[in-house]
Amino acid sequence: MKFSEEKLKQANEIIARYPEGKQKSALIPLLHIAQEENNGWLDVPTMDYVASLLNILPIEVYEVATFYTMFNLKPVGKYVFEVCRTGPCMLNGSDEIIQYIKDKLSIQEGETTPDGLFTLKPAECLGACGYAPMMQLGKFYKEHLTKEKVDQIIDECRKSAAMNN
Repeated sequence: MKFSEEKLKQANEIIARYPEGKQKSALIPLLHIAQEENNGWLDVPTMDYVASLLNILPIEVYEVATFYTMFNLKPVGKYVFEVCRTGPCMLNGSDEIIQYIKDKLSIQEGETTPDGLFTLKPAECLGACGYAPMMQLGKFYKEHLTKEKVDQIIDECRKSAAMNN
């Protein structure tokens, strides 16, 4: 695994922000770049590559990648539905939304649809309690979820995927 020339330049700019000996501070941004370059997930060779760029031990990368839910350690679909399942969201129906998505897409938590489009990934607090139940879809929050809104989101994703193929 190696970054494209453009991403390697970006990675080096990020690393240069930190003083000598403190390059590990660039780990999270570099993991985001690595995940983007590796089709949305981090495998061991990719994490090892990041460790080599930062001159740190691979275990230091694994510790971070396995701790944060924003990093995927197995292949995921084009659209990852990260549904918040903590207190406020649960009280407002996130359990029902998760079950609805499971039934609608015929997948379980952590699984991807056979067409590779959707992955369901329950998440801990996403910090949008006032908009419960909610989910993160890429860089966007989808709030005040209902079954109808979930249907609309799935349809929009399918249309977008069809247009990009």
